[in-house]
Order: sequence, then structure tokens, then C-alpha cells
Amino acid sequence: MKKIVPILLSCILTSFLTHGQSPQEFIKKSVNEQQWNLIDDFKSFLAIPNVAVNAQGLQDNAQWLANYMKSKGIEDVNLLTLPNTSVPPVVFGEVKVPGATETIIFYAHYDGQPVDTSKWYPGLHPFHPSLYSGMYEKGAIVLPWLSKGNNYDLNARIYARGASDDKAGVMAIINAYAQLKTLHLQPTVNIKFFFEGEEEAGSPNLESLLELYKNKLTSNMWVICDGPVHQSGKKQLVMGVRGDTHLELTVFGPKRPLHSGHYGNWVLNPAMELARLLASMKNEKGEVTIKGFYDDVVPLSSLEKEALAKVPSVEVQLKNELGINATERPGALNDALQLPSLNINGLQSAGVGKFSANVIPTKAIASVDMRLVKGNDWVKQQQKVIDHIKAQGFYVTYKEPTEEERKSNAKICMVVPDKNSYNAQKTSLDNPYVKRISKAMELSSAELPVILPTLGGSLPLFVFEKVLNTSPITVPIANHDNNQHAENENIKLKNFFEGIQIFASIMLLGK
Repeated sequence: MKKIVPILLSCILTSFLTHGQSPQEFIKKSVNEQQWNLIDDFKSFLAIPNVAVNAQGLQDNAQWLANYMKSKGIEDVNLLTLPNTSVPPVVFGEVKVPGATETIIFYAHYDGQPVDTSKWYPGLHPFHPSLYSGMYEKGAIVLPWLSKGNNYDLNARIYARGASDDKAGVMAIINAYAQLKTLHLQPTVNIKFFFEGEEEAGSPNLESLLELYKNKLTSNMWVICDGPVHQSGKKQLVMGVRGDTHLELTVFGPKRPLHSGHYGNWVLNPAMELARLLASMKNEKGEVTIKGFYDDVVPLSSLEKEALAKVPSVEVQLKNELGINATERPGALNDALQLPSLNINGLQSAGVGKFSANVIPTKAIASVDMRLVKGNDWVKQQQKVIDHIKAQGFYVTYKEPTEEERKSNAKICMVVPDKNSYNAQKTSLDNPYVKRISKAMELSSAELPVILPTLGGSLPLFVFEKVLNTSPITVPIANHDNNQHAENENIKLKNFFEGIQIFASIMLLGK
């Protein structure tokens, strides 16, 4: 009996294909029929806490993933670890396809951003997945989880930490292979799975892991699943990502809080001094005024300029969606993303609202985020900012100022550089896999994907080039309004199911 079932399935599949249905159509039908099962598994995965401070939670995620991959027919599954460390393991799997001469490695990450449960909408919890009919803030209602024989509303959303970034990617990749296996559709390439557990912490050990397991990680191409589809809703094929680095700046005032009436207009206010310092870093056009900030940017190629010209316009849509009237820089969003940026992630000094007091604070703190493009070096970019701070008359220290430093300097700024930083990466549009993966995506979704030279977000993809001499391509699947990195993170079911179909189509990559 066991031998008869695969033969029957193969006959059914042959019948579908001979009656004009493509493998992609067959996969779509199968995914629709398995909605309840796919969501049930996804929900179980989302319930496991995955923030970096919870080491045991990351280990639990890795073990759950390894077991799940085996249950889906991926026999060669291993946890790749760094000996004598507590680094979260990479969950690795491999499928060798008879006759295949190419290998694609699919990457996603299972760790997530920190959570502040108090900031989530009432009724939502980061690790108690919930299903809503749409966007919570637009009046969506809670929906029940379904059982076999029922289909979900594709516009419904799952709310949970990691729902879009990046557990959806992990599950889409695994279940893409599982669909092919169930349908007896043989992949045309060897497949390797690489699921990282430190991406949200800046992947500080990724380079060491790649070096240690270099022999296991030979391939023709890496396909990265992270980030959102285009704001228009179209699928997106991304050739590069921006690098990322941070600085924390603390400007010091008096050693104790002072009454603003008794000392205002006389003692320098650190919040005001920090505001002036930050304002000096950009002009009214949104251009960074720090000396040399743009000097090492590699210009866009003619092919990249052509690709950008074809990107659908979403500026009016986004202004309406975000409730804004103006933008920092004129022109298209994706034109701005091709340049390095400087952003204020947060400011802190004394209290506001009910905690506001008539004081001159002792210090003011700013967290500054810089995104890098091809050509930038994160160490040099940090130094450009530090040099600018000095040029504004600040004494720069890298630790709390001493009594002597306080007495000797009018303005003091403590700088804490982020060492877990990385540079940008970009794959050439001439890469032969660009057309092939684009075609596979087109076959899956019946439309050509938007091809973007550089994504606005960051991933440590330069490490893959450095260690493995490979140029990755990114295929995002999450909805653009997924609240990535923030409270109320979510994934639209349509995006999740279509993600499975897209990766299955890539696994059937044509020549």
C-alpha cells in the first residue's frame, strides 16, 4: 500500500500538468488546502519567546525548528554552534537532489527584537499569537483559529513578535520544500537551509560561524528572506541592503539637577546643547552636513538607475497612510534609500508630561542610527560624526567624564560607538540568478517583481561576500505595514501563504 500512494499522487500530478496547470498552480492549490495546518504550526512557533536576552528561549526556538524541519522531510538537520560559547545555534538542513548540479542556500533568522508588552494594543501579547480580520487600529475584530476544512480570510493578520520579522520567512522556506515533497515535485537544485539566531543583535558571531562551517556552506547562490514587499503590494527582488551602525551621545550639564528659575539663563542646559549639536548635523533639505559623509558612496550603475526608474511610485499613498504632509528629502522614497542616512532613534533628558519639573537636567542622551550604502565603511562613518562633534566645540570622551575634565571643558560629549556594526552589500544586476529568480517569482505570482538595487533596511550580507565569496539576493515576503521592530508586529496571511508559493517556485528554478 505504501508504494501505491506515491504512484497515485504522481499520476494525479501528471494529469494536472497535462491539462495545462503549471507546478506553481498546483502548489497554490495545495497551500490553500493546507491553510489550517500551516497556521497551526506557525502559531506554535510564534509562541516561543525569541528575544536576545532570553538565551533559553533562543535555544528552545532552535530545537523546535530542528524537530520541525525533520518532520517535514528534511533529513540532514544539524545545529551549528561555536564551541565553548553560548551563541545561539544556526539551524542547518540539507536536501541533496538526484541529478542537480546547482545549490541554493535559503537564509532567514528566528530571533526577534526586544518587546515592551505595555506598548502593545489591549488584548495583544508578543508571544500569545492572535488573529484579527485586518489592521487592529482600523477596527479589525478578533477571529478564531480554524480547523481542517476551513479557509482563512487572506486579509486577516497574525499579531505576534517575529510574525513578520522573521519567523514568517523561516516557516515559508521550510513549508515551500514540504509542499514540493508532498506533491512529489522534485526540486531542480540542491537545497540548504540556514536559520540564524543573532540577526537582531547585529550578527556578531556570523562571520565566525561561516568560517567554521565553510565547507558545509558551498553553494551557487544565497536567497535571503527578510524585510517587506514593495509598498504598492508588488513582490520585490532586492539586490542589496544598507549597512548599519550606531552611536550613543551623552551631553553633560551640572552634577546635580538645578532649579530652572534660579539657574536658567546662566548654567548651560545639556538638552539644549544636544539639540543644537544634532541640528548641526543636517540642513533643511535633509542633507547630512557632516564633512565627508557622502564622499565614499559608490555611484549607481546604469542598470541600477534603470531599475529604480521602473519602481512604482508610492509617495502619495504613504503620505496618506502615515498621516504626514512633508518629507525630509524631496523625490522618491527609493531614491533616498540609495544614500547613507543619519537618524535620531531616541532622545532622553529629565521628564515630560506629568513627570515634567522646573529643572536644568544633568545630562541629555541621544541614540543615533546611521545606515550605510556601498562604499561606506562603518568605522570611518562613525569617526566622521565624532570629528563633527569636536568641530562644534565639544570635548569628546568615551567614558564618564572625570572631575578634572568637567572643570577643564565647557561642553562635554560622551560617545559610545556600537562595535556590532556592518557595511552595506550589493549584488550586481548582471548576476545570472537575477533573471532566473525573477522568472520563478513571476511564475508564482503572475507578475514581474519590483527589482530594487538596495533595500532601506539592513542585514549583515557583506559577511557572506567576505567569507564565502558569494553575492546574495533578497526575496522579502512580509506586508510593508507589518510594524517590524515595533510593538504590534503582524503578518498578513496573504503574504505568508504567497511566500510559501514563491520559495517553492524558486526551488523549481528553471535554467
